[in-house]
Amino acid sequence: MAYTTIKKALIGALALSASSLAFAADKPLMMGASAKMLSDTCAGCHGTNGASVGPAIPSIGGLSTEYFVETMQGYKSGEILSTIMGRIAKGYNDEEFTAMAGFYAKKGFVAANQKFDAAKAKKGAKLHDKYCEKCHADGGTAADDDSGVLAGQLVPYLKWTLADYRAGDRPISKKMKKKLNKMLKAKGDGSIDDLMHFYASQQ
Repeated sequence: MAYTTIKKALIGALALSASSLAFAADKPLMMGASAKMLSDTCAGCHGTNGASVGPAIPSIGGLSTEYFVETMQGYKSGEILSTIMGRIAKGYNDEEFTAMAGFYAKKGFVAANQKFDAAKAKKGAKLHDKYCEKCHADGGTAADDDSGVLAGQLVPYLKWTLADYRAGDRPISKKMKKKLNKMLKAKGDGSIDDLMHFYASQQ
């Protein structure tokens, strides 16, 4: 008798739990949360106000809202491969992406203080002007071109992201692919290192 009672109680609890999960799945995860509350969840990895100190993690303060939202949607859909961002992005909806994007767009981009080779940076500046400036304006500092900020980003992050583009693990526009291939053909793989030193020099 006691066993039957316990069994019924367990079945009821499981049914209630399943029902609660189903209900939660139909609702926004952070329903009613402010833009700041949503964005504060990013600080553990991306730093206070989006100023990263982790070599593999980009600074997101000051990015354009369009770039932020498109990137988060890419992680959520799996179009952009990731280690953890894909799982995190699935917990938010487009309205929440937009709210977080607006929060970080109002923050200033904080360039990383990192070492660089002045001679390589000089060559990288010329490469940027020739191959990258049309999409990444003002030496890679502009956010309103909706192409992300390159200047001042941590170099390891930039290198790994560029490697993802080259490997086909991240969507690349026809224009970017054409420019990148043209640069590599003319200047070799060393051109990427020169570009990295240029972006590191923008502090």
